[in-house]
Amino acid sequence: MAPLNALTPDQLAQADAVVAEHRGTPGSLITVLRLCQDIAGYFPPELVERIARGMNLPVAKVYGVVSFYSLFSLEPKGRHQIRVCTGTACYVRGVREVLDRVERRFGVKAGGTCGSGRFSLEPVRCLGACGLAPVMVVDRDVHGGVTPDSACEILEGYE
Repeated sequence: MAPLNALTPDQLAQADAVVAEHRGTPGSLITVLRLCQDIAGYFPPELVERIARGMNLPVAKVYGVVSFYSLFSLEPKGRHQIRVCTGTACYVRGVREVLDRVERRFGVKAGGTCGSGRFSLEPVRCLGACGLAPVMVVDRDVHGGVTPDSACEILEGYE
């Protein structure tokens, strides 16, 4: 039986194709990692090792890049990524209450993924949209002026 969150043969083939396309191109590791994370959703050890082997790089170098940049994840993420700004403008306009309500309503802790795999919740220092404070980004959708109630209503629309 395959482990929970194991990559499918199709995902591995897609990752191999990305590696093959960029192999030998100087400075392409971050591009390869970004594209492979889009395919797999995160970096299980099997994928990190496969990328390292395919790019002819030490596994430690690939792990170093994956663990350094917050863009990359070594843990599985939910189907929808929620990023909530905790910067000063958002904080003074009530983002703490938004986070608390989302955590309670959807059973997801800040920095984690809910048990159903529906959402991952990540507080971030700045989303660069202070004029819209408080701001929440779900996947690639920006939502400004969120309240505890509106945040939950917005999230109900993401299955």
